[in-house]
Amino acid sequence: MLLEALRLALNTVFRNKLRSFLTVLGIVIGVASVIAMVTVGQGSTAQVQSDVASLGSNLLMLRPGEAGRGPGGSSADAPPLTLQDLTALTRDIPDIVQAAPVAAKLQSVVAGEMNHSVMVTGTDNAYFDIRGWTLAYGRPFSEGELRTGAPVCILGTTTSADLLGQGNPVGTTIRVGKISCDVIGLLAKREASTFGQDDNDTVVIPLRAMQRRILGKSDMQSISITFREGARAEDVTAQIQSLMRERRHITANMNDDFNVFDMKQISSMLTGITGVLTGLLSAVAAISLLVGGIGIMNIMLVSVTERTREIGIRMAVGATEMQVLMQFLVEAIVLSLIGGAIGILVGLGLGAVGSYALNIGFVPDYRLILASFAFSAVVGVVFGFFPARRAARLDPIEALRHQ
Repeated sequence: MLLEALRLALNTVFRNKLRSFLTVLGIVIGVASVIAMVTVGQGSTAQVQSDVASLGSNLLMLRPGEAGRGPGGSSADAPPLTLQDLTALTRDIPDIVQAAPVAAKLQSVVAGEMNHSVMVTGTDNAYFDIRGWTLAYGRPFSEGELRTGAPVCILGTTTSADLLGQGNPVGTTIRVGKISCDVIGLLAKREASTFGQDDNDTVVIPLRAMQRRILGKSDMQSISITFREGARAEDVTAQIQSLMRERRHITANMNDDFNVFDMKQISSMLTGITGVLTGLLSAVAAISLLVGGIGIMNIMLVSVTERTREIGIRMAVGATEMQVLMQFLVEAIVLSLIGGAIGILVGLGLGAVGSYALNIGFVPDYRLILASFAFSAVVGVVFGFFPARRAARLDPIEALRHQ
């Protein structure tokens, strides 16, 4: 009986191709929207996690300014961080493995006739270890260059290619802002990007060179800190806060004028935000499934009316109410499953396009795909049952009289 009902349902669907397509269009849009939204959302979440991981493991960021200003915030009223703070952190907190000063500013970098705007970072060699950087060519800064603020620099691959072309740039000279810098190294290319920015588009110079020759002051925007494996980020953060409060003479009734960020906590926060937005957009898109189900029920009711005489003939030659019910119910389910299958293909296509456009990973959720297909069948059962029951309860005699 089921196979016969399926055969009849497929014949009816393909006999009225345009009507069948318009009937399932709501299901297609609903399923495609949900899958596309979730795929892009999961790609965004994976990108955030990858971005944070690219900054280094067990990473804390110390910045001047109140904690409520966020990871990029600072306050002009807060005293800047100093090299003495950096020394105190590594000296007085045993759990800290390395700490690197960071001072950065967007600068115009020139080589010959090529001009490129790039973020220039002033720091020391610990910065490369903390960020997981390795050198493809050249060498890190020498102690003398760091101490005197020598005009030397290490380039990222994107910056080097834009200014000097492919190959080894070591030994060339570029102008960073108003100073002439000798290139002493090239960073190995990284596939990851940090929060949408190309990690390979960078110029790194000694901190003192940055302070004296570009910034004109001894400020540091932040200190990047890594702590030993096994130590809890909360414990290390508390030690840093205690030390900095003491060094900055902050009394018990005063708020911190600095903030410490755990990059894993930031990752969790951003992941939660993308998850909520993805869920919200998916819920809105799922309304299309409801609309599609109502469309199927409407078309099936019309189909019952159009085929009243056919139903009467079937019942007159011996078809039972259950067989008629099954025929129309299977027809509704087939329509829903066809819509679900098309919607899955369209959704994956839109997700791939969206991921490419946003430069994030394509991360399809196969459990969601199976759930969407199953939900399509449920929509067919729920919204096809009433028209099917109506067809099954027709009076055969009255149905035969129907014109």
